Amino acid sequence: MVISASRRTDIPCYYSKWFMERIRAGYVMTKNPMNPAQIKRVSLDPKDTQCIVFWTKDAKNIMPDLKELDDIGHKYYFQFTVTPYDNTYERNLRPKKDIERSFIELSDMIGREKVIWRYDPIIINDYMTVDGHKKQFEQMAKLFEKHIDTVTVSFVDLYKRISSPLIREASENERAELSRFIADCAKAHGMKAVSCCENGLSQYGIGQAHCIDANLIERIAGRKLDLLPDKNQRKGCGCAESVDIGAYDTCLNGCIYCYACHGDHVQKKNAARHDPHGEFLII
Repeated sequence: MVISASRRTDIPCYYSKWFMERIRAGYVMTKNPMNPAQIKRVSLDPKDTQCIVFWTKDAKNIMPDLKELDDIGHKYYFQFTVTPYDNTYERNLRPKKDIERSFIELSDMIGREKVIWRYDPIIINDYMTVDGHKKQFEQMAKLFEKHIDTVTVSFVDLYKRISSPLIREASENERAELSRFIADCAKAHGMKAVSCCENGLSQYGIGQAHCIDANLIERIAGRKLDLLPDKNQRKGCGCAESVDIGAYDTCLNGCIYCYACHGDHVQKKNAARHDPHGEFLII
């Protein structure tokens, strides 16, 4: 079993103490987000857990605990999002320079193969133009080139609950121009660019992403595993099957483009229901 921690919320940034409590307990309780009455007990015993995939915009808080995970025998890697946006877009994150330093420190600590850089989502508007993205991506690629193998990109999705004058759909010309640049720039800095659930980017040199990556998990585990495709993800997703232990509407990053939250008041109310010693992320 592969544990996803988590597509639904930023566990490494906000709930690392709870996560380690559950690791020590050997299990976690989760609720089906579509049917909260459906409750599942998920083993976190290393014998049952083939890999843990962490999703985060800031891994600083969980980094001191990684040695304990290693000592217990857990295998893991990180999907680490670092974008060029300021607190207008991602309102509650630390300064990006500090996060970039944590990104590099994490890679040096656990190895570059175990840290996937996500330049995601790509938002194009009057303030963040195609040329602006080119400049920012090249600077970050140069900074990270010795520390990663892969960068995952995608253009912002216009979900119904997202409402901001800063977010619009990129034109085909904008997508093509920026995608070509990202593919070439990534290659020049020794990394491969892949896309997550994006149609048509392969023609610009961007490959297929596998965020829950069966091949990577097998390399990290050091053995062949029977991992099946995840049928519950969006069309075009290349992920292997996993169990997500997070909960929606609990992330406090404050990203204006987030599809997993209904607003600050809901997130803060739910976060107040969090017990670091509880079996569930929120009661």
